[in-house]
Amino acid sequence: KDAGRAGRYTPALPKQRPGLPMSPSSSPSPAFLAARVFLPFALGYYLSYLLRTVNAVISPDLTSELGLSAADLGLLTSTYFFAFGLAQIPVGIALDRFGPRRVEAVLLLITGLGAVLFATGDGLPTLASARGLIGLGVSACLMGGLKGFTLWFPREKLASMTGYIMSCGALGAVTASAPLEALLPFIGWRGAFWAVAALSVGSAALIFFSMPDKDDGHGSGTLQEALRGVREVLVAREFWGFSGQSAFFTGGFMALQGLWAVPWLMEVNGYSRALAADHLFWLNIGMLAGQLSIGAWATPLARRGFTPLHMMQVGLFLSMVVLGLILVEVGPTLLLWCVLGYVSATGAQMYGVVAGLFPMKLSGRVTTCINLMAFVGAFAVQWGLG
Repeated sequence: KDAGRAGRYTPALPKQRPGLPMSPSSSPSPAFLAARVFLPFALGYYLSYLLRTVNAVISPDLTSELGLSAADLGLLTSTYFFAFGLAQIPVGIALDRFGPRRVEAVLLLITGLGAVLFATGDGLPTLASARGLIGLGVSACLMGGLKGFTLWFPREKLASMTGYIMSCGALGAVTASAPLEALLPFIGWRGAFWAVAALSVGSAALIFFSMPDKDDGHGSGTLQEALRGVREVLVAREFWGFSGQSAFFTGGFMALQGLWAVPWLMEVNGYSRALAADHLFWLNIGMLAGQLSIGAWATPLARRGFTPLHMMQVGLFLSMVVLGLILVEVGPTLLLWCVLGYVSATGAQMYGVVAGLFPMKLSGRVTTCINLMAFVGAFAVQWGLG
């Protein structure tokens, strides 16, 4: 059986490339893995999550400047999820076939193009199309990182690595809350997207030129064989056992965090946009703290029998409890939103849990298929609420 599935996976050595000398007998150091593997993926996912949640803060500007209705705003924002979801199966095949370095670098260039179109758009069709391009462009940011981690890190470290990269996404969400709200009077929402375009191109260059290659069979097999792998995932009972949780727990949280949290706080609680953005900031701080906690404690807890699956079960239950308290307005509102972010962070362990049920050669397709369910749910919930 696959040594990785038995927990005995040892990262192979990278291909020797110009600027990346390594003797055949050496093995990658933790510093090498952090600088050349983790950090480039982490930067890409930071950018992805910033773009996922940015409309929550700029939504008042969009509605007032462009005259958008709530349904228009929901559709505009959710085209990100729609394009992201459509891309997942092709992205999964590409990751397993060509490797995360090439795939993610190319897609981030598309992100930059979408950001430029959004920054220059003046109507719903243009902005929705640009938002869709952005969703397509960042569609491999997390999945590429997870695929890279399965190639370079031992399986017992994957839960912690998932926590750490998700914390970088949470940092992107933090950036897109109160800090962005404070910058908007100076740069405007169009200036913010010009900055995103520059960051996207820079991230693509870093991933392509900094990250090492690894010979793990990229490009082997036919497209028909790749599609058979997708079918193997989609017909598996193990996959469908997690699909509802992915769509409505993970996807529902993204719909709330990415758009409707701020309008809810302004309309239902009667807060100003600045105060609502503060609550979104603390929601994202809670998620950041939750992901960092998972990164630090997932591996020791798993050794004591508290697995990532147990973590997800507890987090789902506590999320529903906290949401109930928010709905009935019992308790300090700011603290409740922060706790909601903290306990919801456990949902990201779904990717590693589901991937562990399949052979490693299918890891890219497994994680993108389960991610497809999350983004279908996010699209449906976000537009449906609007």
